[in-house]
Amino acid sequence: MSQIEVILPKMGESVAEATITSWLKQEGDQVEAEEAIVEIATDKVDSEVPSPASGTILKILVPEGDVAQVGQAIAVIGGEGESVESVPVSAPAAVEEAAPAPAAVEQVESSVNESIATHSASAPVDFSSSNRFYSPLVKSIAKTENISVAELESIAGSGKEGRVTKKDMLEFVEARKNGVSAPAPAKVETPAAAQAPKPAAAASAPSLSANEEIIEMDRMRKLIADHMVKSVQTSPHVTSFVEADVTNIVNWRNKMKGQFMEKEGEKLTFTPIFIEAIVKAIKDFPMINISVEGDKIIRKKNINVGMAAALPSGNLIVPVIKNADGLNLLGITKAVNDLAGRARQNKLLPDEIQGGTYTVSNVGTFGNVMGTPIINQPQVAIMAVGAIKKKPAVIETEAGDTIGIRQFMFLSHSYDHRVVDGALGGMFVRRVADYLENWDMNREI
Repeated sequence: MSQIEVILPKMGESVAEATITSWLKQEGDQVEAEEAIVEIATDKVDSEVPSPASGTILKILVPEGDVAQVGQAIAVIGGEGESVESVPVSAPAAVEEAAPAPAAVEQVESSVNESIATHSASAPVDFSSSNRFYSPLVKSIAKTENISVAELESIAGSGKEGRVTKKDMLEFVEARKNGVSAPAPAKVETPAAAQAPKPAAAASAPSLSANEEIIEMDRMRKLIADHMVKSVQTSPHVTSFVEADVTNIVNWRNKMKGQFMEKEGEKLTFTPIFIEAIVKAIKDFPMINISVEGDKIIRKKNINVGMAAALPSGNLIVPVIKNADGLNLLGITKAVNDLAGRARQNKLLPDEIQGGTYTVSNVGTFGNVMGTPIINQPQVAIMAVGAIKKKPAVIETEAGDTIGIRQFMFLSHSYDHRVVDGALGGMFVRRVADYLENWDMNREI
């Protein structure tokens, strides 16, 4: 058979690269078509890449820990009679690479790889003092070769946005062995967050008391932080609040949840009910379902609702229910349960966190009565639903007003005041509350 390249697939509109975390098959192994051969990690999601054909893995082009671009070849599959040595080692066309390393660097690569595999203890390196991103492989090489953070900072990275690659590290190790100074770091375009000056506390870390510690942000937390800062810098946030009487919904759910569990084998939560009301309100006010590009407003035909979910690690992820307007309450409920369950197990696919047009965050899950959520760019609005609380309320009847105990909750609607005025933002959240308050107690699911 002719040799076939395994290509890093497209994983969503905004996903441009992924880190190779683990090869499930090695060179020389037999694989079947659609069999998972490698695990990858994007900004927020881990997933697997299947083999495009049956055959033998002749060459792994991107090692574990390295970053590959979407569309880049990461391995080569061939026929049973072909050998690994017959595959030429060349840089993929999708990524700009320098010329192949000289023999001296290849020798260093061999010794470094052997050292990483056999080293049981290496000098600790505190990466928290650096604002640069280093892949797990680069950090491993730095620890094994006792390369300090100061030395890492001096390496001019040849990767995207000035990232230090495995090749850069191998060349640095060889240069250091030969007594050659590392080149000055190149000036590269970096995100605004990376260009910001380090806080004074970080610069004086050695003076911390015994009761303090420095905790390095993980990759996801850094991305979340950058996303939140950019959102506040992009959109002037305004928040409108409405208190809704959801007594009918509470009573209806209490009546239906046992029946639903018995019939469907799943829990009936409040979240699908909130999402259904939001979808109905978006149909009434389609200018909430938009994004902004420069001075152009892009109105979305599909209603894709993202639901913020907290992971066991404490980080946040937003899986998306695609075409939620085409689902009934049962369909929304099953989608919510499926996405939330797989989010907690870290089994979401990259495309399942892309393409949202509106987001809801259930802060009531944590006992909060309300919140002021930050817009999930490039969307222009987000709603937080608070905890449901019993309150005394005035109830209007034909015989006159009376006092009763009712179930209330707050809805908080944050929106981009560049394109959503207070009238639209306020009417939208009020309409969501109206749909919730007018719930039919006799409804079937």
